Amino acid sequence: MRPNSEYIFSKSGLKSRNRTFLAAMTNKQSHEDGVLSEAEITWLTRRAKDGFGVITTAASHVSEHGKGWNGEMGVWDDSHIPGLTKMATQLRENNSISLVQIFHGGMKAPSELNSRIPVCPSEMKDNEGKTVARELELSEINDLINDFTNAALRCEKAGFDGIEIHGAHSYLISQFLGVKTNRRNDQYGGSIENRFRFLKDIIISIREVVSKNFLISVRISPKINTIGISLEDSLEVTKMLTEMEIDMFHLSCWDVFDKSTSGTNLTKLFRPFVPQSIAYISTGAIWTAADARWLIEQGADFVGVARVAIAHPDWAKGIELENYEPKRPPFTENELLEADLSQVFVDYMKNWKGFVQ
Repeated sequence: MRPNSEYIFSKSGLKSRNRTFLAAMTNKQSHEDGVLSEAEITWLTRRAKDGFGVITTAASHVSEHGKGWNGEMGVWDDSHIPGLTKMATQLRENNSISLVQIFHGGMKAPSELNSRIPVCPSEMKDNEGKTVARELELSEINDLINDFTNAALRCEKAGFDGIEIHGAHSYLISQFLGVKTNRRNDQYGGSIENRFRFLKDIIISIREVVSKNFLISVRISPKINTIGISLEDSLEVTKMLTEMEIDMFHLSCWDVFDKSTSGTNLTKLFRPFVPQSIAYISTGAIWTAADARWLIEQGADFVGVARVAIAHPDWAKGIELENYEPKRPPFTENELLEADLSQVFVDYMKNWKGFVQ
């Protein structure tokens, strides 16, 4: 099996032309009301034209007050549907499977952007004892589950092939999974089964209202020390997740080659817990064709990439060549603009050390 071989999703029959997966990337190109900009649509459409099998949008907030950063796309209101429809149409016309990544910032949804104190499964205080996030009420948890569900419905109405539920990187769903951010005493706290319940209820609620062919992907981090997610917990979450009606499981490794956590690479470690009926994506530090082949050999069904696709929109075609080794950073502003990044995106990438010349 090679990265350029096609993949057929077992439950829906949807076909991906290859095993390349463009992971969600913050790019700050949307309008401040969450409406998609032409720049955002152009950026992703270029990568569809240039061969990616599955394309994920940037993270998009499901609640008006769940915004994590400026220029973030939204899926919390019907006013977002026209832009979403335009993007979904262009991705489909260019033969890519399309997913919207849906999330809520939780305690990482700053008050200066959302005009209110952030929320978290449990109250969070800073080193001086000041409350920086308040605890969610049960009724608010139910409202958030509805927000995720309504967001998924908007994505399906707009014509996307599916959604990716963002349970990684310390945002709200991760905060429910972490023992440091979730110290609740009700059905949403305590055991890993209870801490998983928020994500579980979101999946159940979405699956009840979308069509059976609408793809549900879930992205998790294998370990996050800062909020108290252990590798053992993530393996348990994976077991519970893959018993549900999902189509894709996405492991966000940061570095797929790292063996320090478990003595083996994470892709290989998680592979036995993901049944063949669910597409397995692994992401983190892949760059060359050899890297992509290696990741498939470790058990991944899809090779997830982010950074390499910023400057190399045709990466999915490039890895068809045995010895493909695309240029590494730093890149000039012109190189990035020619790859259909807007000036806003280029300026954001200047915050990544050594990426822009």
